[in-house]
Amino acid sequence: MAAHLSYGRVNLNVLREAVRRELREFLDKCAGSKAIVWDEYLTGPFGLIAQYSLLKEHEVEKMFTLKGSRLPAADVKNIIFFVRPRLELMDIIAENVLSEDRRGPARDFHILFVPRRSLLCEQRLKDLGVLGSFIHREEYSLDLIPFDGDLLSMESESAFKECYLESDQTSLYHAAKGLMTLQALYGTIPQIFGKGECARQVANMMIRMKREFTGSQNSIFPVFDNLLLLDRNVDLLSPLATQLTYEGLIDEIYGIQNSYVKLPPEKFAPKKQGDGGKDLPTEAKKLQLNSAEELYAEIRDKNFNAVGSVLSKKAKVISAAFEERHNAKTVGEIKQFVSQLPHMQAARGSLANHTSIAELIKDVTTSEDFFDKLTVEQEFMSGIDTDKVNSYIEDCIAQKHPLIKVLRLVCLQSVCNSGLKQKVLDYYKREILQTYGYEHILTLHNLEKAGLLKPQTGGRNNYPTIRKTLRLWMDDVNEQNPTDISYVYSGYAPLSVRLAQLLSRPGWRSIEEVLRILPGPHFEERQPLPTGLQKKRQPGENRVTLIFFLGGVTFAEIAALRFLSQLEDGGTEYVIATTKLINGASWIESLMEKPF
Repeated sequence: MAAHLSYGRVNLNVLREAVRRELREFLDKCAGSKAIVWDEYLTGPFGLIAQYSLLKEHEVEKMFTLKGSRLPAADVKNIIFFVRPRLELMDIIAENVLSEDRRGPARDFHILFVPRRSLLCEQRLKDLGVLGSFIHREEYSLDLIPFDGDLLSMESESAFKECYLESDQTSLYHAAKGLMTLQALYGTIPQIFGKGECARQVANMMIRMKREFTGSQNSIFPVFDNLLLLDRNVDLLSPLATQLTYEGLIDEIYGIQNSYVKLPPEKFAPKKQGDGGKDLPTEAKKLQLNSAEELYAEIRDKNFNAVGSVLSKKAKVISAAFEERHNAKTVGEIKQFVSQLPHMQAARGSLANHTSIAELIKDVTTSEDFFDKLTVEQEFMSGIDTDKVNSYIEDCIAQKHPLIKVLRLVCLQSVCNSGLKQKVLDYYKREILQTYGYEHILTLHNLEKAGLLKPQTGGRNNYPTIRKTLRLWMDDVNEQNPTDISYVYSGYAPLSVRLAQLLSRPGWRSIEEVLRILPGPHFEERQPLPTGLQKKRQPGENRVTLIFFLGGVTFAEIAALRFLSQLEDGGTEYVIATTKLINGASWIESLMEKPF
């Protein structure tokens, strides 16, 4: 069991166990010793549900990464390919199978598609003459992966691009399937709310799937009260702004992948006397970040400016606890101290790690460029000078700062101005193409198609209306002891989370006008429950809302939702699901066309 998945109102270990069971059943179908050939992208998500020890119990002896030419030698009976349904991967698999040494002992081939089988892929294998080589061709429906006690992700890196640029609904179908799996485990969700075109489609798919399974009544008492489906393009602003929570900044600067982060090792090297700093480690320091670590759970969602004081308080508490050993006189007291020692040492190690991480982040956040960039972002979000060419962005282009940084700022300005005036937009495009190369014209086209970088139509800027009605900009933010979700961006309240907050209380009727300005339909559906399963809430008991971000969610938005869950009189606790955990850089990168 993973303890950090069961601390909330919804025990996500139930989901983890269900997907582990399905994996074990498949492995047992392939009798005998096994080697798994991995599509490299899947190793991270799989690591969150099944460690190597589980695979070993089911006779997995070797693991390889999927790459061209011959498979490495392995004395095993079964070779299993774990892959996403991508045509380019089928070509590599065919190459592996065809170059198999016929002189050696015959090995059985199997293929497991994650999360769905694909007729196109099977046809490609058939065209390449290898389809008949596979004994088992199955799918493993790993749709939603539990990351933490209140967080699920599909880790589908191209979901936003597929939905908004390619009109490909595959990831929406997977989202609907994932929601059906959740309802099979945690009961039917009685009320569905949604905003956006993709949200509407997912809700329609779910309702259709439910109709198709009419034979089986779900008799599980519902854990969730509401489901809120939100399109990413309803709020294009939040991922573009720099996140200012501790976890958000770690992700912005170093990138968190499947709850792991790789950090520069020199800050973590044990300091020895008279060493003169030689033999510094060169291997990146890899740390897992989730609520299983007590200190991280406490500081992850705080504004970075509030983290230092927590760390220094913790340091005093830990050193006082270690000092206790001098007061332990009797055998009983010494025994008690010794029993607490492992926990204290873990706490000391955790504190040392997070102090080092905080120092690394502080080096970035105290730099002049970070301050300048943040100032420009905050001016845009509060509605200052959004309609003319910005001198800081001009300087960034002239000094050839990273292209993603420039694109983020230009897109942010465009979103905060409901699109840019044509001459401002043309100027930025020309400068970017002349500085970074004309191959990026495709990227600019993608950003325009996604609604991130576009000309203002109708000459009207709707952002000020949205900002005022939804209170998206707060001037006096208390970063240490926040009273509003705007602390996660030091002033800007994420629009997506504000919509969730207003839905919970007083309801969306109060903001009908703004909902009409924002893209896509808004809707409400009810799913009837069998008698006897209707929930009678106890006085003071919070509602549980599952909020699903279609197209990605940032750690700052997650922090804001956790803040709302913890409010004394909030009335709602949130569980967050998404197609992908993103930040501004990874999101823009997913929309960039790779130069040939």
